[in-house]
Amino acid sequence: MSPEGFAALPSSYGSKETMGRLAAAVAKHGMAVLARIDHASALRTISRASGPNSGQTLVQKETMTMDTKAVKSRQSASLGTPNDAGSDATKDIAAALNLLLADIFALYLKTKNFHWHMSGSHFRDYHLLLDEQADQIFGITDPIAERVRKLGGKTLHSIGNIKRLQRILDNDADYVTPGDMLAELRDDNRQLAKAMRETHGVCDNHGDVATTSLLEVWIDEAEKRTWFLFEAGRDG
Repeated sequence: MSPEGFAALPSSYGSKETMGRLAAAVAKHGMAVLARIDHASALRTISRASGPNSGQTLVQKETMTMDTKAVKSRQSASLGTPNDAGSDATKDIAAALNLLLADIFALYLKTKNFHWHMSGSHFRDYHLLLDEQADQIFGITDPIAERVRKLGGKTLHSIGNIKRLQRILDNDADYVTPGDMLAELRDDNRQLAKAMRETHGVCDNHGDVATTSLLEVWIDEAEKRTWFLFEAGRDG
């Protein structure tokens, strides 16, 4: 912009003397001098002097550029949480816990599925039993995911993520007898307890006493669910 362009600005943008000094500084040192004053104000000043409709466009472009840089910066920033576990421990424990978490979500939904579709002469007892067990299973999910994040790892993001990792099988049958429901959930809880013990070993190898202590409680709960399902499904 020429000195005349700055001088022609309305007084609301600053006095003619001020705008003249700004124009002279730009003419002598180039546009880089504007970095010494408020950046957004400088953009608006130059844009308004250039034309009535260009100010908004330039400010929008500059804002978009800064927002894009901020987003890219956040995307590249590490989600790692400060801890003394070490990168190998974080990688191994996070992987084991995410597998376990996928299994727990799968077992939770199957337990609710059988709870919803229970039938027969023991409907009330079995219906309530599975509801209690589903609540207990779901209660494990958040602590597991948060342990992964506390260690600096990433946890599950979606249903698709669960589907790719789960080892406990779904049951999409239209009808399952009450006895088969109890037997299947019994075996699934035994499988889950076994997976928890394996995860406990991974955590113990890395000295993660916090996760191992949680797993010990959850193993006991899985074994109790197995016991109740076994007894509820016995004949006689």
